Amino acid sequence: MKKFFISTILLIGLSTSAFAQQHPPVPPHPSKSELIAIKSKELDKRYNQEKKAILNHPLATKQMKRDQLKALNQKYQEQKRLLKKM
Repeated sequence: MKKFFISTILLIGLSTSAFAQQHPPVPPHPSKSELIAIKSKELDKRYNQEKKAILNHPLATKQMKRDQLKALNQKYQEQKRLLKKM
């Protein structure tokens, strides 16, 4: 009975230490300025992807591309303005 009890305690102790090693502590939340910087980078990346897609579209005419870029620029500027207000 003692051997069973000791082996059970040993097994529980090893499993809890292994579980603690698998799950590191949660990283701290980013500050407000870091969060704004991350969102700004994501916005720039999305803007550049959409701009490239508009410019490389095979069927769109120059006027259509110009109109789409104008709308994209207005949307981008509005989102940037909202980010700065935060």
